Amino acid sequence: MGQGKANEVENEVEIIPAHVAIIMDGNGRWARQRHLPRIMGHYAGVKAVERTVIAATNIGIRYLSLFAFSTENWKRPKGEVLGLFGLFRYYIKCKVKKLKEENIRLRFSGRTNLLPEDLQDLILWAQDETEKGNRMDLVVCLNYGGRQEIIDAVNRILDTDPETRPKQIDEESFRSYLYLPDLPDPDLIIRTSGEKRISNFWLWQSSYSELYFTDVLWPDFDEVRLREAVEEYQRRERRYGGI
Repeated sequence: MGQGKANEVENEVEIIPAHVAIIMDGNGRWARQRHLPRIMGHYAGVKAVERTVIAATNIGIRYLSLFAFSTENWKRPKGEVLGLFGLFRYYIKCKVKKLKEENIRLRFSGRTNLLPEDLQDLILWAQDETEKGNRMDLVVCLNYGGRQEIIDAVNRILDTDPETRPKQIDEESFRSYLYLPDLPDPDLIIRTSGEKRISNFWLWQSSYSELYFTDVLWPDFDEVRLREAVEEYQRRERRYGGI
C-alpha cells in the first residue's frame, strides 16, 4: 500500500467516533402506528438494539452506550415498567453468550441498586461473564439520570474519609466519583424519533458531544441509519472552544 493510501486509511480510522451514545426513543409511537400494545414497540426496540450492536462493531466503534431506562421512566404505567424489566431480563439471559463470542463487554450505568433484586443479580452476572471483552464496551444505562449521577458523585465525595478526600475537586478528581469513571465522554449522541433534547442523559459527559437527531423511530433504526449519523459526525469540525 502506498504512503498516500495508508495515510488516507489512517485518517478515516481517526474520525470514527470512539464513543457513540444513543437515546432510543419512539418505541411507543412505532407500536401505536401499527395499532399494537406499547410493549410490542419495546420488543421491536430490542431487535433494533441487536442490529445496532452488530452495526457498531462493523463500523469500529469502541464504546456504545444506550439509554434504556431513565430515573423518570418509573412514572410510566406499572404494567409497562414490569414489561420493560422482563425484556431486560430476556436480553441479558439470552445475549450474554453471543456477546462473549463477539468479544463485547457488557456494562451498566445508573442506580442499578434500586432495580428488582433478581435483575441486579443478572447485571452482576453479565458484567462478570463479559468482563474480558475488549472489542467493544456496550454500556446499558438502567435507572440512569444525569442529574442523579452528579448528585450521587457529590454524595460519594462527602462520604469519603476526610483524611483521603481530595483537598480540592477538579474535573479529573470529580470524574473518579462517577458511575463509570473510565468511560470516555461520548463523541456523538444520537436521538431517534424526532425529539431534540438529551433528556437528562450523560449531562456531565456530554459537554462537547456532537448531537445528531433523526426522525426515524427507534425500532426502525439499523446500520444504514447509524452510518448516516457517523458520516454526519465526520463532516463536523470539533474545536472544543478553540478556533
